[in-house]
Amino acid sequence: MTAVDNAALADLPEQTPVLIAGAGPSGLFLALDLAHRGIASVVIEPRIGIDPDRPRAKTTNARTMTHLRRLGLADKLRNAAPLPVGYAQDVIFCSALTGHEITRFRQAFQLTPGRYGPQPECGQQVPQPVMEAVLREAVAESPLITLLTGLSVEDIDINQGNGTRNFGPRRFGSRVAVSDATRRRRAIDCSFVAAADGGSSTVRRRLNIHLDGGSAELSNISVLFRSENLAAVIALDPAVQYWVLGPDVSGMVGRLDLGSTWWAIIQGVDGSASSDAGSLVRSLVGTDVDVEIIATDPWTARMLLAPGYGHDGVFLVGDAAHLNPPWGGHGFNTCIGDAANLAWKIAAVLDGWAGPALPGSYELERRPVAARTIRDAAANGQALAYHFADPALGLEGAEGAAARHTARNALAVKQSEFDSLGLVLGYGYGSSPLVVPDGLPVPAEDPVAYVPSASPGALLPHAWLDATTSLYDLLDPGFTLLVDRESLGGRTAGQAYAAVLAAAAVRGIPLAVVAVGPDQLGTAMSTHWQADAVLVRPDQHIAWRGTDPAGAAAAIGVAAGWPLATPSQDPDRSSRVRAVLP
Repeated sequence: MTAVDNAALADLPEQTPVLIAGAGPSGLFLALDLAHRGIASVVIEPRIGIDPDRPRAKTTNARTMTHLRRLGLADKLRNAAPLPVGYAQDVIFCSALTGHEITRFRQAFQLTPGRYGPQPECGQQVPQPVMEAVLREAVAESPLITLLTGLSVEDIDINQGNGTRNFGPRRFGSRVAVSDATRRRRAIDCSFVAAADGGSSTVRRRLNIHLDGGSAELSNISVLFRSENLAAVIALDPAVQYWVLGPDVSGMVGRLDLGSTWWAIIQGVDGSASSDAGSLVRSLVGTDVDVEIIATDPWTARMLLAPGYGHDGVFLVGDAAHLNPPWGGHGFNTCIGDAANLAWKIAAVLDGWAGPALPGSYELERRPVAARTIRDAAANGQALAYHFADPALGLEGAEGAAARHTARNALAVKQSEFDSLGLVLGYGYGSSPLVVPDGLPVPAEDPVAYVPSASPGALLPHAWLDATTSLYDLLDPGFTLLVDRESLGGRTAGQAYAAVLAAAAVRGIPLAVVAVGPDQLGTAMSTHWQADAVLVRPDQHIAWRGTDPAGAAAAIGVAAGWPLATPSQDPDRSSRVRAVLP
């Protein structure tokens, strides 16, 4: 299978296990994650090519980079990124690019040169078209993915598919109508549909699901431009973003690459001002400079969330389910988080080991994450550049210094926009039916502060085992029971936790048991976890922690969506239990 540009309806197969509407980042990532788990998919995308002049998202956070590492794509994306992490890591607030620095936020967006501690990967600034190109290249190399561009999903009939029974145990089936540029149609049957087709999602409308919420009062204009001389006139240190608190024009400016391409966002202006984009950019700079406008894009920040994420095997993913302001760069990353959560659950159903609670857990887990992200981004939208603008900020002498001091103190409210590790890594699924709570204290949610915790539902606390090996590198594509090596007393992990292996074999649940530790600093894993063992899900979140193998044996079924019960033994399923490491 391959990518077919400007596909004809004849290229559309009659059936597929998973039909993905939309080849933006979340749709492409979902297809790749499914393929990583051995599941084939067909991706339908109206756009034939990628528009390089609409960079939109530019922030790929540490969590998303870690997902890409899991698929072997983190280094490929970094190599393709036109702005290396080493160039700049700070966000600088200023009176103008040729004016005074007011304050700065260091190592914003998890941009940290060298080895990163909280995750195996730090963040990366990269335009969305570059991200999509890297993902499309990976899709084209996968024998399990068919990407058909130039086609559109037009309609969907749930539970009408007639050719899906060969895809393993299933509960759902849909027939999807796909059209070409002439509006001719052809149907494809599938077990699952993933609507990754954006804020105006056709699939969501066919499900009669409407996004709830509102929009910001004022609009913004994104500008992509070239300037040969801008870098030379900037009076400030290199920054990943400059926030200009101009008295007439306020907004953001940043490099798109190390050449002459730049981006700007003019905040709080009417879209009609796009016709004067060059003057707006020069106002942010603070002096006359060459500006060649490549593209402009007026937009209004929206805070929208679907009341439900789908039903009967049809799931909303990414912008089809939620739209949030770009402040903090969380929108695109939240979309990737959706895809990573959904992929292993679809694979589990198609592979036959999913319990009845597994499909519905996608909405139960991901919708609260989107709601929290929208709230935080919306709060940041109440403190934009023009809210702090003051003509005195650019003055010399005591008056200017006093104004900048006042603004510096007021801008402390922006910390959660740039130093948002608590939002990026601190979300959890503690109330999910797939985790087994243990009653121990759970760190309070905070958008800034991230307290690593092995509490069930939380993200596995990261650790470096040596100079190059991350704890995450030991995780299996299925479930992984990590066991503190120092707790084994000379036994192998497989011997000590044989009951868990047996329980997984009964259900056919893929499981690896891995002894690990201590970390590079000599700290035992039990210190990180507050337990001898943790059961890690395929998405790197913890389902259970404890010391009792019987408790872990019960938890493996719950984590796969099964109720607490003892199923009948099926010896044919034992092959799904994967390598046990000593």
